[in-house]
Amino acid sequence: MNQVVGTSVTRKDGFAKVTGQATYSAEHAIPEMVHGYLVTSAIANGRIQAINPSAAKQAPGVQAVFTHHNPPQVYQPDNNFINSKIYESRLPLSDDKIHYGGQIIGLVVAETWEQAREAAHLIQVEYEAEPPLVDAKEANYEPATSMFGEEMVFRKGEFATGDIKTGINEAAVSVEAVYETATELQSPMEPHAIIAHWHDGESLTVYEPSQYVKGSQRTYGQLFNIPAENVRVITPYIGGAFGSKTCPWSHSILCAAAAREIQRPLKLVVTRRQMTANTGHRSETEQTLQLAATAEGTLLGISHYAKSCTSPVEVFNEPCTSVTPVMYASPNLFTQQDITVLNVGVPTFMRAPGETPGMWALESAMDELAWKLNIDPIELRLKNETTEHQRKGLPFSAKHFADCLKVGAERFGWQNRSLQPRAQYREGKLVGWGMAAATFPGNRIGTSVTVQLCGDGKVKVMTSGNDIGTGSYTMVAMTAAEALGISVDHIQVELGDSNFPNGGVAGGSMMTASLAPAVTEACQQVLENAKSRTVSEACSQLQQLGQDYFEATATASPSEESKQWAFQSWGAHFCEVMVDEEIGQLQITRWVSVMNIGQVMNAKAAASQVRGAVTMGIGDALMEACHFDPETGYPVVYDLATYHIPVNADIPRIDVTFVGEPDLNFNSLGVRGVGEIGITGVAAAVGNAIYHATGKRIRQLPITPDQLMG
Repeated sequence: MNQVVGTSVTRKDGFAKVTGQATYSAEHAIPEMVHGYLVTSAIANGRIQAINPSAAKQAPGVQAVFTHHNPPQVYQPDNNFINSKIYESRLPLSDDKIHYGGQIIGLVVAETWEQAREAAHLIQVEYEAEPPLVDAKEANYEPATSMFGEEMVFRKGEFATGDIKTGINEAAVSVEAVYETATELQSPMEPHAIIAHWHDGESLTVYEPSQYVKGSQRTYGQLFNIPAENVRVITPYIGGAFGSKTCPWSHSILCAAAAREIQRPLKLVVTRRQMTANTGHRSETEQTLQLAATAEGTLLGISHYAKSCTSPVEVFNEPCTSVTPVMYASPNLFTQQDITVLNVGVPTFMRAPGETPGMWALESAMDELAWKLNIDPIELRLKNETTEHQRKGLPFSAKHFADCLKVGAERFGWQNRSLQPRAQYREGKLVGWGMAAATFPGNRIGTSVTVQLCGDGKVKVMTSGNDIGTGSYTMVAMTAAEALGISVDHIQVELGDSNFPNGGVAGGSMMTASLAPAVTEACQQVLENAKSRTVSEACSQLQQLGQDYFEATATASPSEESKQWAFQSWGAHFCEVMVDEEIGQLQITRWVSVMNIGQVMNAKAAASQVRGAVTMGIGDALMEACHFDPETGYPVVYDLATYHIPVNADIPRIDVTFVGEPDLNFNSLGVRGVGEIGITGVAAAVGNAIYHATGKRIRQLPITPDQLMG
């Protein structure tokens, strides 16, 4: 038996990345390529009264200038996420209206990037400005609507079982509090960029970091009214995305349209400052949680009311209440999601959308209830664990949440914690311990893979699915190696090309769960096609037949299992903090995470994914916030120096452990995703530890030094 899955394998793409051999989207060299630079709005609400590009057109090297007076032609796509999807429903340069600060109002094309940038600053714009609305507390809210076919809201924003008022009235103890989160930016290392190369005006090659290659192919086809097969999207590497590179943004659409008009390959790289305004963010949220329980800690009611914000040019809900029917059993459960429109760019997917802010509120409230009941927070969670998804009415498959709590408590030494706040000291500082649960749904879609087995025993695996940085190259190679009984070194993986079979979406923690079964099936089929039991036998067959390779394409899709089971991954975080109240300094000194994700494919990569997610969650808890200027509506933060994220000195050693068994009800390998679950619950674990250390219950993220000072 060739045991590969479950072991620790070094990344197959690692050498190419650390040596610079990996080619990212903006690094492709295309003959006769020109460069674009975006012109963006200086106001957040109003209209363009006049725009004068004359000086820009006469600047050295300038080939074209596009504004709303001469927009390149594009067509409105279906924009339903099934056939196509663009982030902004409003097509670029559609009219003279301004909806948010930093909105694209023009594009300059020149021989060099420097020439394009210089000319862009020569364009004169006069505005008819109106006061922007960027403060969510001054806005009016309406019930959120569903989106993209996802069940984010129920009954016009409400989901209910039982009678929440009855549950609250019958309770011996209840807590009610408002929890807030700030606007967050994805801030990937690789900036948003695109090279658009037209061939005779009827076929298009796009080099762009795309999390959904086949989806982008269809979308560009609709945008330019050409068959999807006439579009080739190439994106073998993505330097981070977190949800912000799933489908085309306005800059991509404009770049491809301009390239078609000027009939030259066009490269457009969005600057870091422009990215803060027009390539997405996680909406700020305000959530009201009410928990009601018996004196022994049995929940009688959970009420979760959430508010988030969207943009005038697209509706996106941050579905905070999606976790509520999943986590804890209650006979009376009520959720509601409302939304408002601000003069900001489009919010979008960001690692564990909905679950991240939702778990901050729910797990903080559970901690508050535990302290009020004088019950161990772990005991409270175990007592109220639900065996079924309360909205779907289906039992959970392969659930090991209790194991996560118990193993985590043992590894952390939870039994040794003080039972009162402000009771632990070290080096003259307050010490606190906190914990929180983690969860994320098990997602999977249909994917296809082609496998070629060559005469030298090497195997090539090809699919349009790509590597967002999570290790897909290695995962695919490991899966193929195990299925074929050969070394991982003999597997060549090619990803991120729309010419390959549909590999699904690198998002929603579904890439591994979707691709691995297809890879296994294709490997099995290629041996069947070779009428061989092993690769060596197949190689002998090739030599006898005089063929170069055997090939098979296989598809793996979800079946009826979702009608029988609810699929969810589970986890628990344990955190120790040290707080110096005199100067408001906080240091996270210990961290333990225990995860149940079904089959662990690559132990090294999976643990790394959790560590990265925890690091991102610590940034969410303590640092990350994008504020908007109330006058201009433009983001105040504009680069990686002013948008604070954690660095090495902020992060302790993160101890990661996995529990549970393969979830064979979910797919043939029993694997669920790991990319997103690690961030859920992190902020709550930090906040709960801060309460244990200081006795201060902080309900607003990020938790900044001024909130900690005594």
